[in-house]
Amino acid sequence: MARPLVAEVNLTALKHNLALAKEQNSHAKTLAVVKANAYGHGSVKVSLALESDADAFGVASIEEALELRAGGVRAPVLLLEGCFAEEELTSCERHDFWLVCHGDYQIEWLLKHLLTTQWRPQVWLKVDSGMHRLGFDTVAVPRVLEQLSSIEGLPEPILMSHFACADQPDHPRNVVAQSRFNSVKTDASSFANSAGIFTQATPADSWQRLGIGLYGGTPSELGLQGLQPAMTLKTAIIALRDISPGESVGYGATYTAESPRKIATIAIGYADGYPRQAKQGTPVLVNGVEVPIVGRVSMDMITVDVTDLATVSVGDEVIMFNDQLLADRVAKCCDTIDYTLFAGLTARVPKRYVVGSD
Repeated sequence: MARPLVAEVNLTALKHNLALAKEQNSHAKTLAVVKANAYGHGSVKVSLALESDADAFGVASIEEALELRAGGVRAPVLLLEGCFAEEELTSCERHDFWLVCHGDYQIEWLLKHLLTTQWRPQVWLKVDSGMHRLGFDTVAVPRVLEQLSSIEGLPEPILMSHFACADQPDHPRNVVAQSRFNSVKTDASSFANSAGIFTQATPADSWQRLGIGLYGGTPSELGLQGLQPAMTLKTAIIALRDISPGESVGYGATYTAESPRKIATIAIGYADGYPRQAKQGTPVLVNGVEVPIVGRVSMDMITVDVTDLATVSVGDEVIMFNDQLLADRVAKCCDTIDYTLFAGLTARVPKRYVVGSD
């Protein structure tokens, strides 16, 4: 009998979320971000399911891009951090990947390579509008555009930047960032991430980048805004026991019962990617009813208090997060964000793909 833990991914929810993003800015093209194994949802499966709907896919590295090609994805794939080594350009040409350039060294590599080939990739030029992570300062952008224009046949570069505070729509730094980007942007531009898309922060973009919103995570403090969570992380009870007042549960005896309690052990732990720092009281759903985690999260198991349930048995279903118990709420109990709950799932968590309410 297999361990009951599974991450169930609803492909219909993914399609809904992509369509909803497109409705926000109907004239823009949409880059579906599938880096980090599609935020833990499975990059190849997700990309194949969305290939007829997305205009392109975004990944963090050439290794992730090559995985998509090996899995049969033929749509454009953008390397969001560009090349990490000059030698990667040969593979980029072979598979016709699109490239972000965020530093002079990447421009130098690219110009050198393009002098030896007829390949003319779509280049995205990263602009630093105040996040100070990657990108050219705005004063350098005209020079870099001129360098790229020296290559005959190269498509017009798409200028892109990134909000630092888009999840807080009224944050004053958003206005500053937009102003800096507007000082250099062209008709081919991309600023909106998921939060920007659903707050309409950059309605004039020609490209929008859908990341956490694609998976039904919470893109901003405004909430889901019609997005549907695509993942249900579920497991089951594997043991039950009654404990007396004064008895403790788990490593370090961090929880001690003050009254008679019924404790259920469930098959999931930090080796599966569930945060060890989950606080006492972090909710899970047992047979659709919220119950609290008690004791520490261990490598393979978690203990929960099921005293108040009318009936409970070994084998009963346990939901760690889904569309009823949002990952964002669980994440707050773990001092993290829903991104880490999704992307942090380890390889030993099997995935099952469903359509609709199957």
